[in-house]
Amino acid sequence: MTASPTRSTPGTTLAGKVAVISGGASGIGLATGRRLAGEGASIVVVDRDEAAGTAAAAELAGRFVKADVGEPGDWSEVVRVAEETFGGIDIAFLNAGIVTPDGAELTEISDEAYRLAMRVNIDGVFFGARAVTPAIERRGGGAIVATASLAGLISYSPDPVYAANKHAVVGLVRALAPQLGAKGITVNAICPGLVDTPLLSWEAKSLVADAGFPLIAAEDIAEAVYGRVVGSDTGRAWVCQAGRPAIAYRFSGVPGPAGSAAGRTPPAELAAHDQVGRQ
Repeated sequence: MTASPTRSTPGTTLAGKVAVISGGASGIGLATGRRLAGEGASIVVVDRDEAAGTAAAAELAGRFVKADVGEPGDWSEVVRVAEETFGGIDIAFLNAGIVTPDGAELTEISDEAYRLAMRVNIDGVFFGARAVTPAIERRGGGAIVATASLAGLISYSPDPVYAANKHAVVGLVRALAPQLGAKGITVNAICPGLVDTPLLSWEAKSLVADAGFPLIAAEDIAEAVYGRVVGSDTGRAWVCQAGRPAIAYRFSGVPGPAGSAAGRTPPAELAAHDQVGRQ
């Protein structure tokens, strides 16, 4: 499957579908809202920035819900609003994220900075997925996409806490694929490199520009998200780099047991997970 499916009928591939987008007021979230709305989807913008979220929802002819993605009760409200306003949820893009406020030095990262980063970047994905899954199942199935990062696939020393929670997002997505598949729901992680969004500081953008390293446009990530929404792949981490289509990252299998257990078939429930791990 390609990252940018050909649209035989532009503007209608998602007609009648409802998409919830966290971190939807700016950056990748807003770009994805525009992409999905352009295909006919109704959009629920979830963000903590009320002014920007309200403006985004107005632009997309959608609905805004102010929420803390790390708070389970707020997700219950998101689901309630989506179902009361548009009749349900078919798509969830769990995208809200932050970098670690205290930076990279292990001994200087405060408890508060650590817990905030984990709350937004992994709790927000877990609580979001848990909340929307029953709603999507009620609609007969759909798609969940989570924003991870290349930092979730490599050792990323500039922000080890960010790397830790993005690795967690990738692991969660891969582990959820079999059980969500049984409900008719695909789940994938998007793993961008450096994207031109407000999350990337002006200083960082200047350093990247001086090094001649290309930033990825938020619209390119939105296209990768769209590909996962309309595609059938699940349990995969999709690498997004400038100038390239999204590519499914290939995980190698772990070594099996030695001795008498070698060559034996694992229990069925474990074999299913192993199959996802070898994608």
